[in-house]
Amino acid sequence: MANVFTESWSLVKASAEVLNKDKELMMFPILSAISMVVLTLAFLFPMLFTGIAVDLSGQGLSFLDYALFFLFYVLQYFIIFSSNTALVGAALIRLRGGDPTVGDGIKIAAKHILPILGYALIAATVGLVLSTIRNRSKGFGSLVVGLLGMVWNVATFLVVPVLAVEDVGPIEAIKRSIAYLKKTWGEQLVGNFTFSAVFTLAGVVLVLLCVGAIVLAAYLGLPAWVMILTAIGGLFLVLILVLISSTLSGIYTAAVYQYATTGQTGEFFEDNVIQGAFGPQK
Repeated sequence: MANVFTESWSLVKASAEVLNKDKELMMFPILSAISMVVLTLAFLFPMLFTGIAVDLSGQGLSFLDYALFFLFYVLQYFIIFSSNTALVGAALIRLRGGDPTVGDGIKIAAKHILPILGYALIAATVGLVLSTIRNRSKGFGSLVVGLLGMVWNVATFLVVPVLAVEDVGPIEAIKRSIAYLKKTWGEQLVGNFTFSAVFTLAGVVLVLLCVGAIVLAAYLGLPAWVMILTAIGGLFLVLILVLISSTLSGIYTAAVYQYATTGQTGEFFEDNVIQGAFGPQK
């Protein structure tokens, strides 16, 4: 476990080096977050007026209600995949020796807008089916659904960079993602590295520091500082756990794709660390 965390930290540092060269890459998660807020508000009010948001148990909902939920689900995925495609495409330009701009990433996503939408439909369908089964399953059934979700996540790990670089449709992109992973890492594999562990630890440390500072300010009778520190702590949590984490994860995905397709990662990542990105199932 310690070795996995150490190598995960090495990947975080390498991804951060790329981000240091191209800080504008953070614009893609920012644009995605803004779009998600707008989308949520656009759907929230109709759902409140129709009563859908009140009855989330699923009982008494009409076919139209379910269709609205599915549309919201698809558009969520579409925003996420569009942002990720732009981010990964721009990161690949840097990994291949170029100097990307925000406009380059947007052009890449716009060029493949239809395959991205198709993949959003597929991913939303799979996600909705797995979520429905999980909600209706208990014990072993829930475990099986979790394993299926893990297999889907690994199999589709390289779909976004494939969509960003190769002129193929969503189904072919899924096939190529699986083929690249099998060719590079073998038949049965699982993801060895996770950015979430590193950033969860960073978030916990930050929360403890903020809570300590807030308690100290409250003890000293400084209410203004309590509010200021709370706001700063929340801002840094969003910045670190969402924006930076999402950006570095996209850069890492681009590096894995670069290695899987060419056998090399360039100046920022060590090939042996990327080689350990996936391993055999135990």
